Amino acid sequence: MDFTDAVVLITGAASGIGRATADSFAALGASVILTDLDASAGEAAAAEICAAGGSAVFHRLDVSAQGAAGELAEIVRHEFGRLDALINVAGWDIVQPFADTTPDFWTKVMAINLIGTIATTHAFLPLLIENGHGSVVNIASDAGRVGSSGEAVYAGAKGGVIAFTKSLAREVVRHGVRVNCVSPGPTDTPLYDTLPEGIKAALVKAIPMRRLAQPSEIADAITFFASSRASFVTGQVLSVSGGLTMVD
Repeated sequence: MDFTDAVVLITGAASGIGRATADSFAALGASVILTDLDASAGEAAAAEICAAGGSAVFHRLDVSAQGAAGELAEIVRHEFGRLDALINVAGWDIVQPFADTTPDFWTKVMAINLIGTIATTHAFLPLLIENGHGSVVNIASDAGRVGSSGEAVYAGAKGGVIAFTKSLAREVVRHGVRVNCVSPGPTDTPLYDTLPEGIKAALVKAIPMRRLAQPSEIADAITFFASSRASFVTGQVLSVSGGLTMVD
């Protein structure tokens, strides 16, 4: 795969899957725009990519803040004049029984995982359409495909991401823009590190491959969807879960 001269924007790029995705696109020749709420980690990630010979810049973005993505889209238009791929990775959750959750928690989960994806896509879609080609890759979760105990609201948000992906794919295909979704299973990320040890052990035991995904393995699926190798693929969901979920 070759992304030479392509401009790729990634949300949630300071760590975990987002950081691995930024590294992958940079290694394949793309000019990468990293965004995240954590400015210090994001700036460090961009600097490390540049030090390794890649092309990267960082812009702070809170995907849940109304209007923030639109403001950044204007900056990207001015600095780059185009966008070839938008990768919506930013996400957040706390594993807990639904009965223990609160309306404030529901709002935050939905704002980051679902509304943030919608708002960011809405802001950057015009740049993709103006190109006459492009790709949106949304990161859902297998929790949104089959459910997950302790993640009812998160699963609902990620299920929404999947439905949004399929619906948008139908709308924008006439503009040459493809929209697909990667659905990770348990992955070795900072979010996974917050889980109780008992839950961690149970997850690994449940995975047929008996290990977690590495962020780079999720990034491989993302770069495939964004590449010309997936030129006839849109509106699809790919689970990367070591066989934990096998969904038609």
